[in-house]
Amino acid sequence: MLSPRQKKVLKWIVEEYVRTAEPVGSKSLASLPDFGYSSATIRNDMAYLEELGLIIKTHSSSGRVPSELGYRLYVQDIIEHQEDSPSFPMIDEIFEQELISREQAIKESMALVTEITNYASLVLGSAAYRSKIKKLQFVKINDGLGVLLMVTDQGYVESKKIIIPDEIHAEDLDKVIAILNEILHDCPISQIDTILREKLNERNMDERIEYYDELVGILVSAFTKMAQDKYFLSGQTNILKQPEFQSVDKVRELLDVIEKQEILQVVDLNHTGITVKIGQENEIKAMEDCTVISISYENEMGERGAIAVIGPKRMEYQKVIPLLEYISKNLRKLS
Repeated sequence: MLSPRQKKVLKWIVEEYVRTAEPVGSKSLASLPDFGYSSATIRNDMAYLEELGLIIKTHSSSGRVPSELGYRLYVQDIIEHQEDSPSFPMIDEIFEQELISREQAIKESMALVTEITNYASLVLGSAAYRSKIKKLQFVKINDGLGVLLMVTDQGYVESKKIIIPDEIHAEDLDKVIAILNEILHDCPISQIDTILREKLNERNMDERIEYYDELVGILVSAFTKMAQDKYFLSGQTNILKQPEFQSVDKVRELLDVIEKQEILQVVDLNHTGITVKIGQENEIKAMEDCTVISISYENEMGERGAIAVIGPKRMEYQKVIPLLEYISKNLRKLS
C-alpha cells in the first residue's frame, strides 16, 4: 500500500518522464515548483517504489523511469479518481455540424486527436471487420464490369465493383473465384491480405489460367480495399518520431505490424469503457514499447466499433483518456 506522498512521487516521476523522455532523479523532483519534499525524502520513497517494481533504474544515469506496473498504477489512479470530464470545444464543433454522419464525425474527431496528441489514432469499424468469410461470388453486370460479393458468418454482404479486362475469360474468372473460396473460407476479414499472400504463393496456378497474375491482382486489390474500408489509421509516422523508436530494427518491426494490419488485433471491441494496454499487454513483440488506449462504441444497428490512440508507453495518459471518453460520450448522442 502506497502512502499519499509515495503516490504523488510516482505520479510526478511518470509525468516528468513523459515530458522529458529522460530518467528522473530525486534532485529534479525536489526542484519542481510546489512539490514540497526534500531530496532525501524523495530518495527514500523512490527506493521503496523501486523495491515494489513500480520504477526501474536505467543503466545510463542515476535516475528512474516507470515500469509497466508503475504506469498501470498511475493509469488506474487516473481512471478511478477522474473528476468531471473536461470539455473540448474543437470536438464539439465537429459533432455540432449539421447532417454530419457518425462515420465522418468519428474520422474527423480522431484526425483531430492525432493533431492534438501527436500520436497515432485508429478507428475500427463495426464488428463486421472481425467477421469471417463464408462465400465469395462474382456477379457480371456487363462485358467489362462486375460486382464481387463477400458473405460473412454474421450475415453481412460486402460488395465491390471491379473492372475485368476484355482478354480475361469468364471461365478463368470462375476458376479463380472457386480457388479463393477455398483459400479464404473462414478467414477473418482483417487477415485477408496476409492469408492471400501466404496461400497463393503455395499454389501453382499461373500455368493453368490465362492472365492469372492480372486477374488475381484485380481480385486481391478488391479484397484489400474491402478490408481497409473497415478501419481508419492516421498519424502512424508520429510513433516513429518518439525516442523509443530510434532503433532501425524497432522501426522496421513496427512498420511491418502496421502494414500487415496486425496492429488492429490489439483493440478490444467487446470491452465496455476505456481499455489501456501497456507494453507487453499488447501481445505483439513489435509493440512492447507502445501503449494502446481504446474505447468501444455502438452504432444504431447494434454493431460495435472502437476508437483508439497508439503511442509510446511514455504517453500523456491524463490527456488522452479524457479526450477519448469525451468523443465516446458525443458518439452516443448521434442517432
